[in-house]
Amino acid sequence: MKTESLCLHAGYEPQNGEPRVVPITQSTTFRYESTAAVARLFDLEDAGFFYTRLGNPTVDAVERKIAALEGGVGALCTSSGQAASMLALLNIAQSGDHVVSASSIYGGTFNLFAVTLKKLGIEFTFVDQNASDAELEKAFRPNTRAVFGETLTNPSMDVLDIERFARLAHRHRLPLLVDSTFATPVLCRPFEYGADIVIHSTTKYMDGHALQMGGVIVDSGNFDWTSGKFPEFTEPDPSYHGLVYTTAFGKAAYIVKARVQLMRDMGCCQSPQGAFYINQGLETLPLRMERHCRNAEKAASFLQEHSKVASVNYPRLPDNANKALADKYLPDGCSGVISFSLKGGREAGVRFIDSLKMISLEVHVADIRTCVLHPASSTHRQLTDEQLHDAGITPGTIRLSVGLEHIDDILADLAQALEQA
Repeated sequence: MKTESLCLHAGYEPQNGEPRVVPITQSTTFRYESTAAVARLFDLEDAGFFYTRLGNPTVDAVERKIAALEGGVGALCTSSGQAASMLALLNIAQSGDHVVSASSIYGGTFNLFAVTLKKLGIEFTFVDQNASDAELEKAFRPNTRAVFGETLTNPSMDVLDIERFARLAHRHRLPLLVDSTFATPVLCRPFEYGADIVIHSTTKYMDGHALQMGGVIVDSGNFDWTSGKFPEFTEPDPSYHGLVYTTAFGKAAYIVKARVQLMRDMGCCQSPQGAFYINQGLETLPLRMERHCRNAEKAASFLQEHSKVASVNYPRLPDNANKALADKYLPDGCSGVISFSLKGGREAGVRFIDSLKMISLEVHVADIRTCVLHPASSTHRQLTDEQLHDAGITPGTIRLSVGLEHIDDILADLAQALEQA
């Protein structure tokens, strides 16, 4: 099936007389008739549900749908996008290990890596994703365990050269993890370009209505965990009576381990009600992404031509530095997010934002309603000036998330606010 059909039909197939819409299984527990049956579930010998932290029919349907959309072997829904990024890396890295990450990533992810995971003993080297291969190679160490980047960086809107980063990672027998939140599988499927694990904050476009926090990890099933660099997949797990993940689960070893080890112990699971909301958003995702992209393209052109705008970064603009990469990886559009700066810097940006009428100032992005944010004073506030620069952010950078309103109304609000700037 095509993407539009998968958004409606993947993950749940009602049988005769069953609900057409994915039902909410609002239960933490499930009843069984024998201790032997439950024992087989706990030993991972049988598939099934026994506790909603590890699996639930409603959540499972959404996981199956997202895995189908990305072309992966399995998915794991989490309580937030941050939780997804955390579990994705903790599944393969521990104290004493090292990860190479692009520097121009979401501020919350940067802090997770540079502060919290560093406290757990995992070191990160942040690199300019546009640097040469020779320069990027210098970041790798014998204890490097993964490479991380974003399809479309938040908020600088640079495009990751996924194939190039995949080649670099695979040359060192390492997986490439890609956060593809802004692109969604409607606009880009990173597995097709060599990525191994895909992460989404489902809070953003997948939900799309600012209703439900969530995240998801998707496993391509393509990475070879038996190379010798990842013994946690090929050696017995004492917490499951010596089970070996690659032997027991083959291509799905990574995503099963993330569920039965990390979700078991950390518990940052998605709720059945939350999964239901996310599924509602997924069903209209292709239609919404098309409108987001077309509106954003018009808004970006309008801003670029305005006398009070110093710069605009949107990959679909003809003269954008990322245009060639956008044509390759995102030919149908680059989402609704635009990064731009005003002449007059921070002060002009404040006057502009405070003058908006329909467009909302929100600590959010990728919503059906147009919203705006000043990253340096909010989502990236904890970063130093040097880190802001490395992330492609200036003190005057404004992140505009173009929604589904009529484009004339969006442009009118931008125009009147720019006059006040």
